[in-house]
Amino acid sequence: MNQTVAGLQQKLTQTSIALAVITHQQIKQPTIKQMKLKNHYAYGNADTGFFNKILPILIGFFVFFFVFLISGMALLRERTSGTLDRLLATPVKRYEIVFGYLLSYGVLAIIQTLVFVLVTILILGVQVVGNIGSLVVVNLLLALVALSFGILLSTFANSEFQMMQFIPIVVIPQVFFTGIISLDSMANWVQVISYVMPIRYSGSASSAIMLRGTHLSALWPEMAILLVFLVISTILNITGLKRYRKV
Repeated sequence: MNQTVAGLQQKLTQTSIALAVITHQQIKQPTIKQMKLKNHYAYGNADTGFFNKILPILIGFFVFFFVFLISGMALLRERTSGTLDRLLATPVKRYEIVFGYLLSYGVLAIIQTLVFVLVTILILGVQVVGNIGSLVVVNLLLALVALSFGILLSTFANSEFQMMQFIPIVVIPQVFFTGIISLDSMANWVQVISYVMPIRYSGSASSAIMLRGTHLSALWPEMAILLVFLVISTILNITGLKRYRKV
């Protein structure tokens, strides 16, 4: 009797297993479609690299460097040759002399800025997402700041060699505070120094225009700070001429 029950249980178990296998085979397996991933770039494209990121900063650096050097050297040469002394001997006001220099060398700064921007776009083939005119305006304002800085520091130099020594003090350090090296990775006191570097603001504005297509009206904080630099340096230029004439 026990053998009969055991035999029935064994057959029942085998039948259940066979039924489960047949049922599993009859169930249609779901078809899984292969997923395809697509890259969408919020700014730039697949060809946008590190060079495209630093190029807006380099434009501002070269504009600042050459305008600063040319304006400083030119005014220094006029002072050492006696041209400035003869000009100061006339009834012309000190502010008129400063504005005259800013106007005359400002024209050269405009031409130089246009050349740098056009070379970057046409020859290097860099894509500008935003308005090219906005990019020119930002770098033109930076050029005027560099012009005013160059005139100011030339009053403290007695020779062209001394003027050249201002470059590693005033111009070169600005490269490290423009965003090429992440400011967040620097010490707090170093980040504070970056706020007195004009290229920091022009680089930020130029990058926003070239890479993200930001409108110039949205960059008014950077533009306002550059204007403050220009006004302060111009006032210091007028005051600095007191070394040569009191009125």
